[in-house]
Amino acid sequence: MNLPDYLSGLKAPVADETDAVDLPVTGVLPADLTGRYFRNGPNPLPGRDPGHWFGGDGMLHGVRLRDGRAEWYRNRWVRTRKLEGARFVGPEGVDLTATPANTSVIRHAGRIMALVEVGLPYEMTPELDTVGPCDFGGRLTTAMTAHPKEDPVTGELHFFGYGFAPPYLTYHRLSATGELVESRGVDVPGPTMIHDFAVTERHVLWLDLPVVFDLELLGSGMPYRWDEAYGARLGVMPRGGGATRWYDIDPCYVFHVGNAYEDARGRIVLDAVRYARGGFAALWSGSGGSPDPAASAAASGGAYLHRWTLDPATGALNEEPLDDRNVEFPTFDETRLGRSSRFLYTVTDAAVVKYDARTGTSRVRDVGGVPGEAVYVPAPDASAEDDGRLLSIVTDRSGDGSELLVLDAADLEFVASVRLPRRVPMGFHGRWIED
Repeated sequence: MNLPDYLSGLKAPVADETDAVDLPVTGVLPADLTGRYFRNGPNPLPGRDPGHWFGGDGMLHGVRLRDGRAEWYRNRWVRTRKLEGARFVGPEGVDLTATPANTSVIRHAGRIMALVEVGLPYEMTPELDTVGPCDFGGRLTTAMTAHPKEDPVTGELHFFGYGFAPPYLTYHRLSATGELVESRGVDVPGPTMIHDFAVTERHVLWLDLPVVFDLELLGSGMPYRWDEAYGARLGVMPRGGGATRWYDIDPCYVFHVGNAYEDARGRIVLDAVRYARGGFAALWSGSGGSPDPAASAAASGGAYLHRWTLDPATGALNEEPLDDRNVEFPTFDETRLGRSSRFLYTVTDAAVVKYDARTGTSRVRDVGGVPGEAVYVPAPDASAEDDGRLLSIVTDRSGDGSELLVLDAADLEFVASVRLPRRVPMGFHGRWIED
């Protein structure tokens, strides 16, 4: 039996939950690296085919580090109503709790949440047990993006929800203490897949791009397709209120942004990983999405680091590629979110790449396997922007096993690795949750 790509190879799901203690460590784990590393990703229950990689039931993999030791590993399904068999769309409408919660994990105001962009967040315990769906006291009535942004100065959490019925896009803001204090609609022409966005000190940046909802594809994996006629644009919305200003850009898709900020001249700078139509088509059809024959025929390359610079004073926009390397999962020091930052980290299918925005140079570290997102963890009392470590789950190309790799963020040199008791399937986003 030939399994689809998203159920085989390095993406093949594991069949059960397991626990292990006193994990073997190579090198020396820094004693101050004390907390939990969690990584979320799709892992359908045995016998289930979600029709698309993005639709598999969420599973969290966790490693507990303390005082230079790797105390435990465990993996747990996020026990959503979808996992129990509930339908996302039923006779009573959309059930925002019947989703996979398979994309990312965050902690805000003491609450750990597993996220997916089409439904409500699911609260989890530090031991990866599922508490249940969270709607912030009944105030959240839309889905919640898997990529919220916590302002490092105010402590507020900015996020959004999108849907296939009006309102198509809604902005939300949680207080530093976890209360939903603001929700407002954002006018867009139609229902599109908005995976990420950006926040600066003064603005929220929207990516209104040509991957649109198609009702005819409902029930066949992910009901979205490329629509060249929709156009592509970036929106600049004042955080304090006011109209969104839109800037037309060359058609593309963006799954993940890096940082964004206002520069000394008041221009808005956004760095992100950009897919042209062909690169998107290759990823989308390979993950179980609707094929795009025209784009597939002309497909070239994949996803590349790109910069957009918007000038609110003149209305001018400039966009430029920053590299020709195929990369994904940009990360940076999130204590600088929305402010100017120098370093950005990405991964290829074999390496971690560090970009230096000041010098325009990059550094590459081959990791000897397939790396996941490299999460930046600042050192205590860090004296520089790259004074910290990178954490990434790296899987053998043979699929035999995985490790949690720790690199020095300054020079990408090896610090330590923790051998995990099982292979961790390819997934999406990780989070370091400090004690």
